[in-house]
Amino acid sequence: MDFETKLIQNIAAAQKIDRNVLLMEVCGTHTMSIFKHGIKSVLPENIKLVSGPGCPVCVTPPQYIDQAVFLAESEETIICTFGDMMRVPGEETTLENSRAQGADIRVIYSPMDCLEIAEKNPHKRVVLLAVGFETTSPVIGITIEQADRKSLDNLFVLSGLKRLFPALHTLLDSGELNINGLICPGHVSSISGEGPYRFIPEKHGIPCVISGFGSADILMGIYMLVLQIAENRAVVENAYRRAGTVEGNSKALDIIRRVFNEVDDSWRGLGVVPGSGLDLADVFRHRDARSAYYLERPVWTGDGACSCGDIIKGIKVPSDCELFGNVCTPENPVGACMISGEGTCAAYYRYTADR
Repeated sequence: MDFETKLIQNIAAAQKIDRNVLLMEVCGTHTMSIFKHGIKSVLPENIKLVSGPGCPVCVTPPQYIDQAVFLAESEETIICTFGDMMRVPGEETTLENSRAQGADIRVIYSPMDCLEIAEKNPHKRVVLLAVGFETTSPVIGITIEQADRKSLDNLFVLSGLKRLFPALHTLLDSGELNINGLICPGHVSSISGEGPYRFIPEKHGIPCVISGFGSADILMGIYMLVLQIAENRAVVENAYRRAGTVEGNSKALDIIRRVFNEVDDSWRGLGVVPGSGLDLADVFRHRDARSAYYLERPVWTGDGACSCGDIIKGIKVPSDCELFGNVCTPENPVGACMISGEGTCAAYYRYTADR
């Protein structure tokens, strides 16, 4: 008997729960892995999984894309972005369409790529579209510090960086979702450590397990959550100690503290979440694209008929959206949840027949 089969049997044997249990994964990588490996189909009928606000591209408001497109319209500007941002719709258009019309928009694989682009184009402003959670922020911070060391005065950052934990505060305080356990992201936890999750069991009585991303990792996380629920316990446990520690990564956290300030920021689905964004610290304000171009922080104002905001919060699944699978497809995406490689709608469309 292989390890995964044993875990599946242990989950069924250990639960001893005579009610429905709803577990939320708060990581887009978990979402894709759960769908890819068919994990929902091997769980007892009373254990359900729902996806939360764990896809950084999905939670970025369309108004951020509008600002990026506005910057790209300048002939003196080069936009650098991760590839999954290209097709995310703003209120008017996408970066992909803007590039097709002649804008200089370049897909990068690492924020550090921007340093070479800025060196080779000294007479242009190079703007990095900085989107991600705690995992991405340190390398973007290093890039900013390197730009100062190299005196690259033409490198700027349009920050869409977000902090996961304030969003979890807002989501759980809203009362819109009655979840019984959280599958927490291993990569964010490798930076943050276990401490920031403790408010969840202490305030809300909800158990948390930090999990890796393979099928066995996720099944182990579910097994540990089921044990807590069956035993009426609620604590933070770590099933991913090979990559994360109790304290987290002190060097990465120091970079974030040096380079960024915490600010209120707008999330798709959640609206403005206090202290959930990262802006450049005062010492790096000269690299802030919004200051250079006189822009305000973007504010999410809703998604119209698209249900992406409610899907991000876990109060809807993709099939609840009237656009899903007919108007909104991977070839013709209406919302970010259908575009991103970590989006719930993209996973649902690719791996299920229920569409």
